[in-house]
Amino acid sequence: MASLNDIRSTFLDYFAAQGHRVVPSSPLVPRNDPTLMFTNAGMVQFKNVFTGLEKRDYVRAATSQKCVRAGGKHNDLDNVGYTARHHTFFEMLGNFSFGDYFKEGAIPFAWELLTREFGLPKERLLVTVYHDDDDAAAIWKKVAGLPDERIIRIPTMDNFWMMGPTGPCGPCSEIFYDHGEGIPGGPPGSPDEDGDRFVEIWNLVFMQFEQFEDGARVPLPRPSIDTGMGLERVGAVLQGKHDNYDTDLMRALIEASAQATHSDPDGPGKVHHRVIADHLRSTSFLIADGVLPSNEGRGYVLRRIMRRAMRHAHLIGAEDPVMWRLVPALVAQMGRAFPELPRAQALIEETLLSEETRFKATLERGLRMLDDELGRLPSGAALPGATAFRLYDTYGFPLDLTQDALREKGRVVDTQGFEAAMAEQKAKARAAWAGSGEAADEAIWFDLAERHGPTEFLGYDTEAAEGQVLALVVGGRPVATAGIGVEVQVVLNQTPFYAEQGGQVGDAGVLRTDKGRVRVTDVRKKAGLFVHQGRVEEGELAQGAAAELVVDHERRAAIRANHSATHLLHEALRRALGEHVAQRGSLVAPDRLRFDFAHPKAMTAEEQARVEAEVNAYVRQNTPVETRIMTPEAAERLGARALFGEKYGDEVRVVAMGARPGSGLGAAGDTYSLELCGGTHVARTGDIGTFRLVSEAASASGVRRVEALTGEGARRQIAADEAALAEAAGLLRARPDELAERVRALLDERKAQGAEIAELRRRLAMAGGPAEAKGPETVAGVPFLAQTLAGVSGKDLRGLIDEHKARLGSGVVLLVADTGGK
Repeated sequence: MASLNDIRSTFLDYFAAQGHRVVPSSPLVPRNDPTLMFTNAGMVQFKNVFTGLEKRDYVRAATSQKCVRAGGKHNDLDNVGYTARHHTFFEMLGNFSFGDYFKEGAIPFAWELLTREFGLPKERLLVTVYHDDDDAAAIWKKVAGLPDERIIRIPTMDNFWMMGPTGPCGPCSEIFYDHGEGIPGGPPGSPDEDGDRFVEIWNLVFMQFEQFEDGARVPLPRPSIDTGMGLERVGAVLQGKHDNYDTDLMRALIEASAQATHSDPDGPGKVHHRVIADHLRSTSFLIADGVLPSNEGRGYVLRRIMRRAMRHAHLIGAEDPVMWRLVPALVAQMGRAFPELPRAQALIEETLLSEETRFKATLERGLRMLDDELGRLPSGAALPGATAFRLYDTYGFPLDLTQDALREKGRVVDTQGFEAAMAEQKAKARAAWAGSGEAADEAIWFDLAERHGPTEFLGYDTEAAEGQVLALVVGGRPVATAGIGVEVQVVLNQTPFYAEQGGQVGDAGVLRTDKGRVRVTDVRKKAGLFVHQGRVEEGELAQGAAAELVVDHERRAAIRANHSATHLLHEALRRALGEHVAQRGSLVAPDRLRFDFAHPKAMTAEEQARVEAEVNAYVRQNTPVETRIMTPEAAERLGARALFGEKYGDEVRVVAMGARPGSGLGAAGDTYSLELCGGTHVARTGDIGTFRLVSEAASASGVRRVEALTGEGARRQIAADEAALAEAAGLLRARPDELAERVRALLDERKAQGAEIAELRRRLAMAGGPAEAKGPETVAGVPFLAQTLAGVSGKDLRGLIDEHKARLGSGVVLLVADTGGK
């Protein structure tokens, strides 16, 4: 029996032999389609190739694309575990032609692969075509020898594919496998087509036309091919199974779940194991691709999937966290085909363990509350929406998790009541926000956030992505378009641009659409939205447009270096000055970093030198900068420090860098710097380049401020210091290493000359010298000496008076020193 891994390899090897480039799967977070929450089809990474916006060095490609359908319009979450073929995660095998071959190539490839390479019996296969696609029908008849009754013409849009309301489109041809008369169901297009006898295993899309806004379709100059075959579906067929969960890969994960929970994989908990096996794949691959659990956007969908699986583990009777223990089984099954999985294994396990540990504490209380509420309701009555909302608001139960729990009890939720309770809470939040001191016109951001949801930040692992323009604001008012020269604020559904917070300045860069270009100069966060501020440089920007977003790489790299250096600086200061050192403010900009910290006195030169040397030692260490997501309590146990200005919720992002001598990263006490931080950082400490401390001064009472440079800025500062040193050495005709000794000698010489000059002036003054004096006179019987002195400093007068007094014995002495007008 061929395993799913063997089937994947056979598919890719076959098309490689047919001149196709085997392209690795793209990440689950699409970078080139802002309308998608997750990659859900093989063609997503080739979208711009099909539309002509991107050119590649190949015209044929084949992939095994990882896909997730668990949010937005493509959401299979509720059905997973209860049906034979629904998954949140699946692999889509596909071959693609970018203007190379068309129907006459795609159909023979598919038929040969299925019947010759995979060995499927021809009599079990039938196909559908769009009702007026005579070309495809003729090719199927010629290549496969299929009779007319097994080439079914479908007149609906089920067999016509469109990328969107406009753009490339075309008819498609679906290949079905007949499981036989023992399974209920009819062929596609029949009244019984929803049965399980005929299963679609492959869809061939013939990208033949371009659709325009007026409904016209024009033939494309270079027709293309996009196909998709679900690995799990074709695997079930090839392994003689009727259920995707009975394939070898899924079965291995189900048995791992059963072993971890000490339960029967095929017993009463069968559905639970299926849910866990499926959700293990989607959560692990999402984490590996940079999605981490949160309360918004993709992170919220991930958390919903995780918690659904964790609830099913709870229902089996698992007392301890289970999901993280199943990751090695998944890596063993899929790690060779997807190397990102073993690379992220430690992060996946830690994230799952942290999330499940925290969720188990609330799950039992939430389920008890649910049971109590159900006990007070009449038999079969729907759960009140207000109760479902309280479960969501208090225990973090998403609505679908409550619905899933009630499904087994034959109950439903009053969803209208849930939405009403949600709306009431939003109204209270709006009222509280409006009274928080913000300017009245700032209310626009709350309205936009409520309408569109928060902005998804992609910038931790990319500096370029596509987004959709959700709103434009000019002069505090929403507008539909903004023309050239207009200062505009732009809100998108997702962005790689970092918004100013935690001391780190916002990113800058370029936003492009097909009709305009905006120079982004700053990004601010308002009500959960990333507001891009800039000026329209070309054309016109319109609401609803797809936009290409590119962060200024050099500026971002400099900011990252300064931010990571700030973390190292914080720890170095603490070690040099004492445990009392705590951050009191910071600025992380592209040209410098500034750090304020609690300390009662100025740093000595030796302390400054020690701090600078220690930071540079960890820069040269060039260890990876690791980030993790965990609860604040777990981060505190690990020893992580909070940075001033950050706000922390249920989960925090922990940034670790530098290994203490004789240790490695990871365990408490082994890592040099461990901070809670939401900013962007370098990949390795060596990327900081060089660290240069340039100033230390008082900032406020009990607060010191240091400023520093990194990278190119530090290099320029060092070069300037060396140039000044060389110039000074040249003026003194000494080598730079002799300069300090030469300056000391000059200072000593100047001091001696100063003393000599003072003595000469004293002697001159005592001798009368250039002075207006006639010697002592007697005034009313008292000796009196008056003298005006030039060239004598005021501080010399006391000594001169003492000498005159000694000469007179008794009398009055008046000396006036003329020091240039004083």
